[in-house]
Amino acid sequence: MESAIIAVFVFGYLAITLEHNLKIDKLIPALAMMAICWAFIAFGIEDFQNWFDSGAHALVGGENGFGALATDDKMHLMEEGLLHHLGKTAEILVFLLGAMTIVEIIDYFNGFATIKSFIKTRSKKRVLWIFAFLAFILSAIIDNLTATIVLISILQKIISDRNIRVWYAGLIIIAANAGGAWSPIGDVTTTMLWIGDKVSTGKLFGYLFIPSLLCMIVPTFIASFLKPFQGNLPQEEGAEEEKTHRFGPTMLYLGLSAIVFVPVFKVVTHLPPYVGMMLSLSVVAIFAEIYSNSKFTMAAVGANEGYDENADGLPVHHSPVHHSLSKIELPSILFFLGILMAVAALESLGLLFGFADWLKTATPQLGTEMHDGGVSDLVVMALGVGSAVIDNVPLVAASLGMFTEPLDHELWHFIAFAAGTGGSMLIIGSAAGVVAMGMEKIDFFWYLKKISWLAFIGFVVGSAVFMIMRTLF
Repeated sequence: MESAIIAVFVFGYLAITLEHNLKIDKLIPALAMMAICWAFIAFGIEDFQNWFDSGAHALVGGENGFGALATDDKMHLMEEGLLHHLGKTAEILVFLLGAMTIVEIIDYFNGFATIKSFIKTRSKKRVLWIFAFLAFILSAIIDNLTATIVLISILQKIISDRNIRVWYAGLIIIAANAGGAWSPIGDVTTTMLWIGDKVSTGKLFGYLFIPSLLCMIVPTFIASFLKPFQGNLPQEEGAEEEKTHRFGPTMLYLGLSAIVFVPVFKVVTHLPPYVGMMLSLSVVAIFAEIYSNSKFTMAAVGANEGYDENADGLPVHHSPVHHSLSKIELPSILFFLGILMAVAALESLGLLFGFADWLKTATPQLGTEMHDGGVSDLVVMALGVGSAVIDNVPLVAASLGMFTEPLDHELWHFIAFAAGTGGSMLIIGSAAGVVAMGMEKIDFFWYLKKISWLAFIGFVVGSAVFMIMRTLF
């Protein structure tokens, strides 16, 4: 039965990886994989000899352990394990739902148009650096996926020539993934490690800020000498200045501050991060409702998606919170649910720990070992390269079950960096890349030829800097 479960996981993985070829949304195989894996566990529960008790964080194994229990006791342990994993997964999903809703509320008031107003230059090289740093900083605050969507949307309003835009989009992907690696809320994978008590906010910043910064700066510096970034952008004829909402800047600063507040809330209260995110969402929602009911809002300049006109031509008000909740990326939430719970099935059977032991012994050591008898740097870098081919969420989810190092061990910070930045090497390797691919219709092989080598250089430089810093400090 274990072989069947592994086979289901492998085929589900392949379906996720070949999403664009099969024309099937990746959430479908992820959800099917989760349900089938757990169903097989339930059907074959009598035959299993090992079980990992996540609550006690111990392996109940052997013929005198899990294998000796009655079927009812095994089913009880399985149900407890399923509930435990669902609870830990729900922490991540509720956190992401809160963050996505805050971002959509900002967008409801057209708050991101404030960022566009900062860009005055027409120099291609200067615009490149502006967008690279914006992607690096914004992705650390509102996550790399959302930052990519926002910046490419702004890019489309500044540059009409798609052949020029795709180059900027490629560098935005690299910068956004680099920025997401050093923030606990910048990428789903770092959020998973943070909520799983593998990394803390302060140490994550301390270990990864400089490697992540160089991972962004080096490719951007090299790209600035390439032909597509020479000269000035053409003046857009007939371009009209975008009308902004009266409360747009206010909601932008309020929303970003609310998201940044979440790590502070966790440090002060020691409560899970999703609790702080719900508090932040409630504060932002209160102001959104107040501003949307204000007479100033009714007279706001420009059209807003939250308003329609009735037969008399008067504005009909809709709740900005309800509107924002209808706009969040629910397929991504369901995908994370499926993939995390499927990986949890492998963890519960102890399969991930066996694979981890094999990795530790079979992989040659590279440079300084991360801990005595532990995981080599080569294993972690392989995870980073693998995240370019396979989604980095299941890779990090698997690493959470494979390795047992304590909070803020160097291993977890290196995994956060490798999984976060390694996905930039292929356009399908990260959520930021996939969304940019869809928004700009970027060809897979064009990205592979023009951008992948830059992303690889950034990944190697950042990894080398991390190893040097770990050795020195």
